[in-house]
Amino acid sequence: MKPDLLEILRCPVCRGELQLTATRTEGDEVLQGTLRCDACHVDYPIDDGIPDLLPPDERD
Repeated sequence: MKPDLLEILRCPVCRGELQLTATRTEGDEVLQGTLRCDACHVDYPIDDGIPDLLPPDERD
């Protein structure tokens, strides 16, 4: 995912802003990491450049 997406992405639970923590990047693309909502304390994983923005109770 491109870090620029943080301008439009919001937490699906509370619509709060998300904070990015990248653990693996390639160029300007985040391949692994986490999006965290500081308002409701929910983490959303980023795997292979794709953020999983499903609410925690709807994930596998």
